[in-house]
Amino acid sequence: MSPVKTGASQTDVVVQSIRQMIIDGGLRPGARLPVEKDLAAALGVSRNALREGVRALSIMGVLETRQGDGTYVTTLDPSMLLAPMGFVVDLQDVNGTHHLHAVRRMLETEAAALAARQIDADALAAAAGLLHRNETELALAEPNHETVIENDIEFHRIVAQAAGNPVLTALIDALGGRTMRDRLRRSIAQPGADETSHREHLSILAALTTHDPDRARTRMAAHLFTVEDYLLNRPTTD
Repeated sequence: MSPVKTGASQTDVVVQSIRQMIIDGGLRPGARLPVEKDLAAALGVSRNALREGVRALSIMGVLETRQGDGTYVTTLDPSMLLAPMGFVVDLQDVNGTHHLHAVRRMLETEAAALAARQIDADALAAAAGLLHRNETELALAEPNHETVIENDIEFHRIVAQAAGNPVLTALIDALGGRTMRDRLRRSIAQPGADETSHREHLSILAALTTHDPDRARTRMAAHLFTVEDYLLNRPTTD
């Protein structure tokens, strides 16, 4: 096991040591941790420090404590491990939100290209169904912007999942909460924004349906640039 850096608190020792045990293969996904007394002694920390470290790793999605059964390593699924990043994203200052969207664009354009190569009929049908529901909503005299944006988020999630890379999907999901709010503001502030997004989604779906990665990448980038442009140019009172 790698040495813990000098000056680390006992809680840090626990976190870093268990992390290293997982990396080294001493603890695998689904494995049960040694009993508290033995593990605390092995790490050279107090039992209180061990509990604090376990609590911290549980919040991160690395460990889970089962009442009366002990503490286990989780499946270490990327969607679980990267979920806390969404909390950090939400704390970013609104003036820098366009930077988040730029990262999202980089991720989603490549996700669209990957998805175009392998997306299956079921995923295409689900994506088409979401766009049909949005078309119906947008035809109303007073469409519900939140419903439209929720369908929008799910459309992008289908594309991300079809890319076949769970880490990429988890990163895109982690950015979803903050970017959804920004898109909702744009929908309300810019007349016709929802209709424009809908047409762009249709063009992305067409590229996915023909399994054309270059067109899928280009059309996704063009779609996401419209949101970035809004964020860069929006009035400060928006």
